[in-house]
Amino acid sequence: MLARNLLVLASLMLPGALHAEGTPAEKTGFASRLTIYLAKGPPDACGPGCDRWIAIEGDIDQDAAPRIRRFLAGVKDTQRPIYLYSPGGNVEQSYVIGRLLRSRKAIGRVGRTIATACAAGTQVDAACLKIKNTGGEVEAELTTYHAMCNSACGYLFLGATSREVAPDAALAVHNSRLVLAFHGHPPPAAVAEYRQRRMARADRDRAAFIAAMGISRELDDLIRTVKFENLHLLTRAELYRFGIDTRSLAETAWKLEKEARPFARKFAMLKENGASFRPMEWRLSCESGKRVPLTFAREIDETAVGKTTILVTADAAPDNAAGGSALRTGKYEVWRGSIDPDMLKAILASRSLHVRETTLLPDDKADITKFDIDLTGLTSVWPQLAASCAAATPAPKSPWPAIQQPNASVTPPAAPSP
Repeated sequence: MLARNLLVLASLMLPGALHAEGTPAEKTGFASRLTIYLAKGPPDACGPGCDRWIAIEGDIDQDAAPRIRRFLAGVKDTQRPIYLYSPGGNVEQSYVIGRLLRSRKAIGRVGRTIATACAAGTQVDAACLKIKNTGGEVEAELTTYHAMCNSACGYLFLGATSREVAPDAALAVHNSRLVLAFHGHPPPAAVAEYRQRRMARADRDRAAFIAAMGISRELDDLIRTVKFENLHLLTRAELYRFGIDTRSLAETAWKLEKEARPFARKFAMLKENGASFRPMEWRLSCESGKRVPLTFAREIDETAVGKTTILVTADAAPDNAAGGSALRTGKYEVWRGSIDPDMLKAILASRSLHVRETTLLPDDKADITKFDIDLTGLTSVWPQLAASCAAATPAPKSPWPAIQQPNASVTPPAAPSP
């Protein structure tokens, strides 16, 4: 009887679709169809020596894969990074696109492309979408701040061979929802049986896709536990442990913050013990007496003991260094100093800032950590900062208690985005 009901059901229902997408509120600001176009930005917009990329954004609709395939067939430069910005959508289409990106050995990143020709505040109205769909390169800016690749978009992302999620961007997952449409009124028991079979097959397909992309099965195990109505934001440790973004140091681009007292800022996440990551922040502030305040802050390692000092040098002048002791305030340790014009010039002429942290241990030994901070893009942000500083109003009194240093005071910064 059940087999007969399933036959009746098959004749009555329209094709079903598996969806993994955000809530209506999360989908606000996204086009209803997946859009792909070429973008061109300022020098180093997408990394050292990179000013051109491919943007894929919007809801993953049921006809998305053929459009993406046709578009990429006409783009011979496979080294152009692909920036994804999507709330999710059709899962089956996302698998097809993900495999297409894998065959292309694509460079995948999470980021939002902002077309400069579009009206302020909108990127998805008819006029802007027409600009993006003309077929030529679109002048644009690129940001990872609050950029998202959620739900089914994650499967596109997993297809890329090289994958990067910036510390201020989001990759979020949840289980899928099966959307069925019927003609007539099939028996409820048959509908339930059919739904159960389809969801079981969907679970198998997802597990097979994740494994084929070389990602840990832990990701599939996690997705099974997250209800469709929820979203789980993958932590930096999960991104690393699952094999999604395996960089030991993930950074944002330098960004101008136009506050009462402007500053240039970047966030980073550094891998330390095991697969744990600690956030850190770098700031360059307005000049004061021909010197530029440079601040470094990070969350305190609760297991660490001893006093920490920091030493920074730049490529262009390795013998010119700045540094000093880090002070603890709340859950942060903060070093703040100031650099002279020669040091600033060296930093602006360099690709990397070399950092050496030394922690003196109780047994008179030293724990030394070395890492590099990318300076790409700072040369374009610095003139904007200088102009903003000239027009800035005096900073309001900080609500945080200050810690006094010789010729400097320190206040804890806001915690970096996950």
